[in-house]
Amino acid sequence: MLPVHWQKSSYCGEGESCVHVAATGNGVHLTESSDPTGSILTATPAAFGDLLAALKADPRAARATDLRVSFPHEGDADAPVRVHAAGAPDTVVTTDRQKWDTFVRGVRAGEFDHFAGS
Repeated sequence: MLPVHWQKSSYCGEGESCVHVAATGNGVHLTESSDPTGSILTATPAAFGDLLAALKADPRAARATDLRVSFPHEGDADAPVRVHAAGAPDTVVTTDRQKWDTFVRGVRAGEFDHFAGS
């Protein structure tokens, strides 16, 4: 098995836990390094591309076709942000708002576009 090379946003500090993305022959994978469940969500490049487009259009209303993001209520900064796929409802990547916002900054800067394919 080939090693998986995870990428995080350049806005995430060295040694900090962050949302990470990788690609293998099985698809595009999303995880969060401090998620206690260790969940790894897998999507097609097209579904990941839909998520990127949704986040670029409106980071607070990301509703891509296959991937969904559940945001905390506005007044609850400590509530977790959860990402799940329509086809795998039991696999949920959990992060906090600060780490998610750092990931979105990278998305909006185009740092993960190559995972979406052509």
